Amino acid sequence: METKQVLKGFAIVVVDRGFVYAGDVVMDDQFAVITNAKNIRRWGTSKGLGELALEGPKSETVLDAVGTVRIPARAVISVIDTEAVKWTA
Repeated sequence: METKQVLKGFAIVVVDRGFVYAGDVVMDDQFAVITNAKNIRRWGTSKGLGELALEGPKSETVLDAVGTVRIPARAVISVIDTEAVKWTA
């Protein structure tokens, strides 16, 4: 079956059941595949995920490296664009 890429880039992905990941995202009509993924266990912000997207992780943010994550597209709640350079420190 042919798939069409609908999104590619570094982003924060909010998933069903409360999981939140940041990483390199490629999404088509079937799956979101996040490579170099980090699970955002604790946001550590005062202004929510938007603050993380705009400014990157804070001193109180807790990230867990998880490698590659494959998520069914139907489980993706939202995708928030951010810049990879803000997440490499």
